[in-house]
Amino acid sequence: MGKTDLCSLYKGFLRCICLCLSRSSDEAAGDNGRDAQNGHLIYESGDILEDRFEILDTLGEGTFGKVVQCLDHGRGGSQIALKIIKNLEKYREAAKLEISVLLKLSEKDPHNKHHCVQMLDWFSYYGHVCISFELLSLSTFDFLKANNFVPYPLNQIRHMAHQICHAVRFLHDNKLTHTDLKPENILFVNSDYSLIYNDEKKCSERRINDTTVRLVDFGSATFDHEHHSTVISTRHYRAPEVILELGWSHPCDVWSIGCILFEYYKGFTLFQTHDSKEHLAMMERIQGPVPQRMIQRTSKQKYFHRGHLDWNECTKAGRHVRTKCKPLKKNLLSNGIEHHHFFDLLERMLEYEPSKRISPPSAMCHPFFLPLIHPGRSHIWRNSCDLSI
Repeated sequence: MGKTDLCSLYKGFLRCICLCLSRSSDEAAGDNGRDAQNGHLIYESGDILEDRFEILDTLGEGTFGKVVQCLDHGRGGSQIALKIIKNLEKYREAAKLEISVLLKLSEKDPHNKHHCVQMLDWFSYYGHVCISFELLSLSTFDFLKANNFVPYPLNQIRHMAHQICHAVRFLHDNKLTHTDLKPENILFVNSDYSLIYNDEKKCSERRINDTTVRLVDFGSATFDHEHHSTVISTRHYRAPEVILELGWSHPCDVWSIGCILFEYYKGFTLFQTHDSKEHLAMMERIQGPVPQRMIQRTSKQKYFHRGHLDWNECTKAGRHVRTKCKPLKKNLLSNGIEHHHFFDLLERMLEYEPSKRISPPSAMCHPFFLPLIHPGRSHIWRNSCDLSI
């Protein structure tokens, strides 16, 4: 079904999701001989699904299933990405929620102007929910990894950051929180690159030619009126209000963006940890003490003692945090005004209190983005700024 149909039949299509996925459960009950033990669909290159989608290659794999590159013979043989969900009930239910989000986004953005991946179609195949998307390229993380974690240049970070803020603003305007923003979920439309010789390092580096990106993976996206899970976000990009179980909303996405942009700038993760108390210790090392108001409200008092984080800097873990983390602005790579603007924006995104954290619309007005908005003009940043871009 095309984008025009998606817009006009949104509500009816949601009812169809429930009916079709219910039927897929019945299909799944039978042994169709195409499922691996862990629920993945068994396929080979050249297989054709629904007399339409010809599988060319596997693009990736996750807990949900696999993503394959296909020729869509229903669209003139154009290449698309097909997300094939595992034949397990909990993943089918999650897919139903993701489709409802993607339908809403298609309805609100029929001309694909808001930097979110576009769903083209969906169907059920022997118990596997399959969702087709426009074919994109490498994720911003995979490109960084392939480039030996050489950071992106600041002008490229600026363009990517503006698009990410634009996409997240679009989600929030439509009462959605993504909840799983990370470099792996931001994909380049085209990841062709040029080789640039680095005189200082005496080696060549990859420089992406086109920094146009799309936000992907809406499997955890949550509408404002829906149940909000206690734990969300991949650990390294998880906001403090989530760790402290204080409730969360749109601002948790902005915290994740701040972590992502730092990673683009330095080439490594800001919070490299797998433990909540250590995570909080890293935050304090980078951004100062957790506010008393948040400490007093949290049920996670096991992390604190007498109103302060219960953390011993003399332990092995304490020395690790002290070595790995430093105040945010000590990570500046240059004293240039653009770098200071960038770190001012990061500090506002990494504000502890969600109510004080900068919003995407205000972030898009920050002086860091001036070269994109008004080339050559100076600008004084204001607390609120309405800019339609």
